[in-house]
This record gives sequence, C-alpha cells and structure tokens, in this order.
Amino acid sequence: MAQLSRNQFFAVLAPTVIKIRREGSTMFPSVRLAQNLLETGGVIHPWYNLGGIKVGSGQSNAYWQGEAVVKGTWEVVDGRSETTRAAFRAYKSVYHFYKDLDLLLATPRYERVRKALTPERQADMLFACGYATDPAYPTKLKSIISQYGLKRYDAAGSKQFPKPEKLKDAELIVVLYQGQFISDGYLLGGVTWVPARLFGEALGGAIDWTGTQVTVNGSALESILSEATGYVPVRALAAELGLTANWDPLARVILLE
Repeated sequence: MAQLSRNQFFAVLAPTVIKIRREGSTMFPSVRLAQNLLETGGVIHPWYNLGGIKVGSGQSNAYWQGEAVVKGTWEVVDGRSETTRAAFRAYKSVYHFYKDLDLLLATPRYERVRKALTPERQADMLFACGYATDPAYPTKLKSIISQYGLKRYDAAGSKQFPKPEKLKDAELIVVLYQGQFISDGYLLGGVTWVPARLFGEALGGAIDWTGTQVTVNGSALESILSEATGYVPVRALAAELGLTANWDPLARVILLE
C-alpha cells in the first residue's frame, strides 16, 4: 500500500481495530493504533504485521499459518541501538494480525498489559513486560495517542450492536477486503448474509431496492429485509462486483479478493 498520511492511516485501520475491541480484546484501540504507527511508520505492508511480531517459536495457530518475511530491524541491547535482521510473521489480513497479537498478550507474561485500566498505563506495561526494547517506547506511544486524539476510538470500541431480528440465530462472521474489516456477516443455514448497501457501496457497487429484492448493478439478488436493511448472500454480492469470497475455516472469516 502507498504511503498514507497519518490521518489516512488511522482511518483505514480504525474499523478493524474497533471490531477487534468489540470482540473482547483487552488492548485499547488508542494504544493499538499508536503502536501500529510507531512500528510501521505509517505504511501498511502486504504481510500486514503492524506490531513487529517475530516468528518466535514458530507454532502456528488459527490466525498465523507459518508465513514469514525477513527484514531489517533494530533493538536496544545493553543501552546501545544495534541493527539486525529478523524473521517476522506474515498474515492474510490486518484482522489476522490483531487476533494473533491478542493471543500473545493473553500469555502470563503480559498479564499487566491486560489489566491496565488506562491507555497510558497499558503503554507503560507493554514496555515493562518486554514487548519492546526501546526505553522510550511508552513515551512514544503516549505522545502519538495525544497528538492524534486516538482515545476517541476507545469509546467506539465499547459499543455493541444487536443482530438483525431475522438473523438473530445466525453466527457472526467477519468479512474482510484488502486486509481490513468491511462488514459483519451473518452465517445462517450455510449462507453468509451481509448488509447490501453498506457493503456494496463501499466496494463501488450500485445498490437499489425493488420493493422485494436488493439489486446490485441492476441484478436482483435473493434478499432478507430486517429493520429496513436489505441483506444478501455475500458470494452473490461479491460475484456481481467482480470479486470472489474465500472462506478461512480456521479464523472463520471471509476474505474478498
């Protein structure tokens, strides 16, 4: 991805960050976004590792399947900055990275990070627990949070929304596009339904309503109307937009490509 302005960087990542928080992440969105900027300089690379997570033990999980990239980095060793090369984890999406990071932060080593009650305390505890070697790491995180007003995303992450009434028995599924969260999906009877207008217009489609069915670029699709929102099967909508919907069974997400 091309170099983004700081505000563009945060705007692109914010929906996924907020989604992760709503799923129960203990990491404040403000701290996560500040960390992402500090670790990447504002560039979202195609391997989607926004936090400098190294391959480490190499044990794969639902969100990291063993892919890696080797690149230069620097560490503070005995008070001196030293350059080196290391293998970093590579991910299918930003969402996969965030979920893998949360698995790391769920280990006993990071208990103080999880228990932090404020973004400032959490920034301090990331360094105290050994996430980074730079002694200025917490100060840098807190400066970014303050400079860009990132605490505004913390409140958004605390809000929860009910499922549509006609899809209340569905399993909630995350739908991703270009590595980012784009919409919730609702898996019911083997079909994942998505809000047609929100989803389709975000991807450049022309969405309309005939009175009984949603149309996408003029084609009528099977539809469910609930609370004045039309829902359509994600695969049918993707096909009308020239995309494919691929199911990741381990992470239980849909990736549009």
